[in-house]
Amino acid sequence: MTVREILKMGDARLLRQAQKVPAFDTDALHLLVLDLYDTMRAANGAGLAAPQIGVDLQVVVFGSDERNPRYPDRPLVPRTVLVNPVITPLGEDMESDWEGCLSVPGLRGQVPRYARIRYTGWDAFGEPIDRTVDGFHARVVQHECDHLWGKLYPMRMRDFTQFGFTEVLFPGIAAEEDD
Repeated sequence: MTVREILKMGDARLLRQAQKVPAFDTDALHLLVLDLYDTMRAANGAGLAAPQIGVDLQVVVFGSDERNPRYPDRPLVPRTVLVNPVITPLGEDMESDWEGCLSVPGLRGQVPRYARIRYTGWDAFGEPIDRTVDGFHARVVQHECDHLWGKLYPMRMRDFTQFGFTEVLFPGIAAEEDD
């Protein structure tokens, strides 16, 4: 419906804990989901969380039916609306990989994430979601859900020598960042 402004790192609203969605299948929730998808697509993002557009609710969208131009070598992640999520790591194994974020534009960093997770929650209609995933899919979910808990990916980084401007680190990738 509407492309919304994406909050940038430094905005205190990105550090808040988002509130649980109290009711499913409402006009307000469906409009929020449309705005999230429109905003994510306009910015070529891999995902977007409601707090990134200033909405203090536990709602994230991620995935696509087509390759993301900023992650052309990554596998497709199914298009998903995830409300009131819970993430459970499946094991202790961590993997580090490069991440970017629409709220931290122009930068990328190496971020450790759990290699395999189970995530549960609901879609916008209140239908349950329960998936076990690994790899890029697991990374995207963890990144987006971090926004619901007031975390940006630089807060998870362990080595700031692996943090820099996308155009310097990856000259062939567009300067704008994505989740």
